[in-house]
Amino acid sequence: MKRLSLLIATTALTAAASAAATAARADITVYTAGPGGLAKALVQGFTKESGIKVNLYQATTGKVMARLKAEQSNPQADVVISASWGTATSFAKQGLLMPYTSPNAAKVPDFLKTDTAVAEGVSALAIAWNPKSGTPRPTDWSDLAKPYYKDKVTMPDPAQSGSAFELVAALDGNGQQGLFGKLHGNGVLVAGANKAALNPVLQGAKAAVFGAVDYISMAAKAKGESVDVIFPESGTVVAPRPMMILKSTTHADEAKKFVDYVLSDAGQAAVAKVYLMPARTDVPAKRPTISELKLLKLDSEGAQAKRAAILGDFAKAMGK
Repeated sequence: MKRLSLLIATTALTAAASAAATAARADITVYTAGPGGLAKALVQGFTKESGIKVNLYQATTGKVMARLKAEQSNPQADVVISASWGTATSFAKQGLLMPYTSPNAAKVPDFLKTDTAVAEGVSALAIAWNPKSGTPRPTDWSDLAKPYYKDKVTMPDPAQSGSAFELVAALDGNGQQGLFGKLHGNGVLVAGANKAALNPVLQGAKAAVFGAVDYISMAAKAKGESVDVIFPESGTVVAPRPMMILKSTTHADEAKKFVDYVLSDAGQAAVAKVYLMPARTDVPAKRPTISELKLLKLDSEGAQAKRAAILGDFAKAMGK
């Protein structure tokens, strides 16, 4: 009888300990802009490894930022992944972020991390051109304003795409302010977020995207779509995708573990698989990396400070 009582007590203690451990592993909420397939793969891998469940919201940069703003009085997100490094700079200035340096960030270059943010991966902006379009192969941004591209070019809306905004800011800052007026005169279609700009080119209705996010086009090409990714001769911009833990989180330990996982070997392999540049330099990429690209000068922090003015000038150039 004593042995039975001891067994029951031991079982009860084990169950209580298990329940306590489960309660300690609280769910986290991650808001992310960018590829839904990558987000799901990272969440699945993280949950399998840690047992921590993730509530995932994946959308465009504009929609993610709008949701965060709407929830200011009652923040829901624990981790935010943006398509624009300017988000990390702006949020840090507002005191919204929790400092954290992951041990897995040791091989991430200094320019891709701060004490409150670290890149998940990096994309670049390019021309996505359909070689079946009957147009000459472009080599630079200005080519898309030439007569043979009349009414055949699309462009992501910089008000909806964080990476497109940074390209517009960089071109403005490098003496090419007049280019957008020329594109407007040539019939450019500003078509919402990144995929909305790419789809007409893949379908053959348009010839090229001005400012395509490279990894999306590379993935499409790998699936057999008629599209080439061209990095303009005059230079382009890269778009590091910052991961940030919000200071308002009530699940800091779990959020830190998520950042650790994204920067782990498995997490960075998932990043590389979708044709992004991994943040870690010791993880192989499936595409050209930063050292192989010519980059335009960009003051990302300054551009974010002038965001409204830059978008206003762009809208004016587009006849709005």
